[in-house]
Amino acid sequence: MYAAPAPALPAAPRIRGGGVIGQRTWSEGRNTDKGVVMRSLFAVLILLVAVQAFAYDANETIWNSPDGSYLAPVPGPVYSWERVTLYNNGPVWNAVYGTYLESILQSVTLGMGTYGFGHAISGGYRMADDFVVPAGETWDIQSITFFAYQTNATTNPSTFTNYVVQIWNGVPGVGTVIWGDLTTNRLTGSVWSGVQRTLENTHATNRPIFANTCSVPVQLTAGQYWVDWACAGTLASGPWAPPIAILGQAVTGDAYQYNPTTLTWGPANDGGTGLPRQGMPFIIEGAIPTPVEAATWGGIKALYR
Repeated sequence: MYAAPAPALPAAPRIRGGGVIGQRTWSEGRNTDKGVVMRSLFAVLILLVAVQAFAYDANETIWNSPDGSYLAPVPGPVYSWERVTLYNNGPVWNAVYGTYLESILQSVTLGMGTYGFGHAISGGYRMADDFVVPAGETWDIQSITFFAYQTNATTNPSTFTNYVVQIWNGVPGVGTVIWGDLTTNRLTGSVWSGVQRTLENTHATNRPIFANTCSVPVQLTAGQYWVDWACAGTLASGPWAPPIAILGQAVTGDAYQYNPTTLTWGPANDGGTGLPRQGMPFIIEGAIPTPVEAATWGGIKALYR
């Protein structure tokens, strides 16, 4: 959870060794089984290529991702930042460049290296971050908007098709899931946020960040909660979750990422200098219901006005 407000909007399968090449040993069948050997080696090569193609990186970084390119925006709906919210976990963007906003990865000034964190449903990765319902309040949450991108997507239409969401009453893996599941698609809307994820020295436009709004109809009383989520899109890249972006600041929160290999949650750390921990931007919308006592008394007084 990041306490500072968001900036104001400006005007494979494993390959096992020891496979049988033929009915005879290599020395016995070197003249007659060469075709079998070559076909087997070719099959192994194809399988290795397939494994690599379907491998899923935990994160997209400046070391494993393609260089930024420049794609013209496609006309379409854009997320409105002028809205009344219950909670905002931190800024998605930290700069303005031309006609759009930027989430700058500060790879030069701060030595950071992670564009976005993997949280594809198909890959088994998930993200989680916390929020607090203040003492004395009850929140009727209606929706939560998460932010993600797929490299080389255009700004319209959205490539996102599915979101799964859970809410915990404690740190994921330690607390208990009190709402949601990992099967129901909660996505109700997805539009370009007006933000591009880029480097401070490129201003590339091939990582448009989308605002993905999910239906989360739940009432929560005062306390600390963790929301965890994963998503799916139509492109091969990611999807990737861009962290909170603050100029001049490397550590931005205390998010977690779920590792499907170790079956554990771990800190969502940037891969650059010092491995600074990151927070994830998300926006909660809903209402704070009027206490029953106040509503009833207000109704009684209205009868005598």
